[in-house]
Amino acid sequence: MDPSRSLADEAGTITVPPMDEHNRELVENVHPPAWVNPQPSGRYHLVAIGAGTAGLVSSAASAGLGARAALIEKHLMGGDCLNVGCVPSKCLIRASRAVADARDGAAFGVSINGDVDVDFPAIMERMRRIRSRISHHDSASRFRDLGVDVYLGAARFTGPRTIEVDGRTIRFNKAVITTGARAARLPIQGLEEAGYLTNETVFSLTELPARLAVIGGGPIGCELAQAFRRFGAKVTLFQDKPHILEREDGDAAEIVQRRFVEEGIELALEARIDRVVAESGARTIHYTVGGRQKRVEVDEILVGAGRAPNVDGLGLDEAGVNYDKYGVSVDDNLRTSNRRIFAAGDICMRWKFTHAADFAARIVIQNALFPFLPKKRLSALTMPWCTYTDPEVAHVGMYEHDAAERGIAIDTIVKPLAEVDRALADGEEDGFVKIHVRKGKGHIVGATIVARHAGEMISELTLAMVNKIKLGKISNVIHPYPTQAEAIRAAADLYNKGRVTPMVRKVFGWWFGMTR
Repeated sequence: MDPSRSLADEAGTITVPPMDEHNRELVENVHPPAWVNPQPSGRYHLVAIGAGTAGLVSSAASAGLGARAALIEKHLMGGDCLNVGCVPSKCLIRASRAVADARDGAAFGVSINGDVDVDFPAIMERMRRIRSRISHHDSASRFRDLGVDVYLGAARFTGPRTIEVDGRTIRFNKAVITTGARAARLPIQGLEEAGYLTNETVFSLTELPARLAVIGGGPIGCELAQAFRRFGAKVTLFQDKPHILEREDGDAAEIVQRRFVEEGIELALEARIDRVVAESGARTIHYTVGGRQKRVEVDEILVGAGRAPNVDGLGLDEAGVNYDKYGVSVDDNLRTSNRRIFAAGDICMRWKFTHAADFAARIVIQNALFPFLPKKRLSALTMPWCTYTDPEVAHVGMYEHDAAERGIAIDTIVKPLAEVDRALADGEEDGFVKIHVRKGKGHIVGATIVARHAGEMISELTLAMVNKIKLGKISNVIHPYPTQAEAIRAAADLYNKGRVTPMVRKVFGWWFGMTR
């Protein structure tokens, strides 16, 4: 692994390389060196182990409702999202879009004399500055002020209703495991010895690697591969499937893959990495594609494939909590095999998104603290998500193959962005809005949007699904002109137009003939 990951020294002080003023502020907020843990007394109504999104939401909300709440974190509060996920990655993606816009300016009549100067250290410094500003929201002092007892240290269950942290025994009525997941280790010969980056270490870089290999064609790998290519790195993306983003709509993945090729990302698809050899300061990746052996020399390797649950050292056996290699086992109410212990977020869910952890924590709050209320179910959530490539791919609900597997007959309506005026004006016509509805019913069961800001657009369709608003009704919603979101209303118009059957046209023809 790369040595630039955040570390604790012999005194237990957390450092986040490079320890400039921004990372010092980050650490002071989310793992302050001088923090003094409270002395536990009595029994907590809810204890959250892990201060990522699910832990933060569950502890703050329960304290706000008047419960005695505790939150335990051994590393950095804010979890992956703040420190090594959503926040830093989106800072880099925004910078990479600025680079792409500058280079593509000629298409809009805006010419730049000479090369676009990409200052990678400045890009990373901006990321650290913004991350440190946002870190106040997840700080230990803020949660203490919200009424949460914050403990910094490693937590371990010592029984079905007790936890030990920093030599203290914490008793609880209910607990929630929110320890998340980490980058998985890949069984590739020589990879560990050669060293590699993950999402936990890549944001500590201060120099742009000239040649970067990215292993994994999922969201993390694709987002960072495109960003680093735009910064000027020569990027090779390895994927063991026939195309990138294999879990997404095939038409959507094809658009992103085509864009990657246009931008100069080298795609090694259906590739098997045989071994990695470190020599002379570089790494040589030996791989096989279509039976042919190939090799590529790079300066850094970024592993963006696979996640492993953080279950080690928690004392789950002592607590009577079942788990496996996929994480903690929960039912639809997010309760574990110990009826007093729940779990939420990446540690137990297939939806590994910040917003999914947020809403899972809300389920835990009701089910754990208010047993007299109806139980909330994870399966009842309508979960949208977005991959922040350029263009973005946003999705909610079922894909076509999901509907087929469940025996649900659907109609699919597609509105290409090439037919949307604002997309043409923006030079962003390579995308679409695709909506699936129950055949003959009009209820939306799924949708995919490919657009530069698809993540900002998908919520309109999610709102319709949650509130059981039929697609035809969206046709009556006035959208400002010109916007790319008009594509959603236009898709609704197409759906309504398709409902005008030959019989209806015949009746209309008779009526208009009578009124001439």
